[in-house]
Amino acid sequence: MIRFLIDTNIASYFLKRKFPSLHERMKAAMLAGEVAISTVTRAELRYGQALMPADDRRRRLIDAFLEEIPTLDWTAAAADHYGRLAAIQKQTGTPIGTLDTQIAAHAVAEHLVLITHNTRHFERVPDLQMETWVS
Repeated sequence: MIRFLIDTNIASYFLKRKFPSLHERMKAAMLAGEVAISTVTRAELRYGQALMPADDRRRRLIDAFLEEIPTLDWTAAAADHYGRLAAIQKQTGTPIGTLDTQIAAHAVAEHLVLITHNTRHFERVPDLQMETWVS
C-alpha cells in the first residue's frame, strides 16, 4: 500500500546515491510498494533529463527509476487542494512555488506523507504530513 509521496529532491538524491541510508530506505520502500511519485515530480525529472547531453548516463538511471516507481496521476482532488493552498500562500505572503505547491497538494489530497529534504520549505503547508529520510 502506498504511504509515501517522494519529492523531487529525494528522487534526485536517490538517483545520485548521495546518501547511502536514503538509498537503502528508498529501495526497501520501493520493494514494499510503499512509495510513489506525483506526475509533477515525474515532469520535473523529465525536464532535467531533457537538458542532459544525449550520452549522459543519468538519462538511463532516470528511465529505470521511472519504470520502477509508481506515478500517481494528478487528480481533481489534488487540483482542489492546490487552489486552496496557493490562495493561502498568496494571502499570507509565504509562497513555495507552483510545482512544490502542486506536489504538496497531491500529498494532502491522497493522504500521503511527503518525503522531502526541504522540510523548512514545506512546513508552511497546512495539513501536510512530511518526513525526511536524509540524515
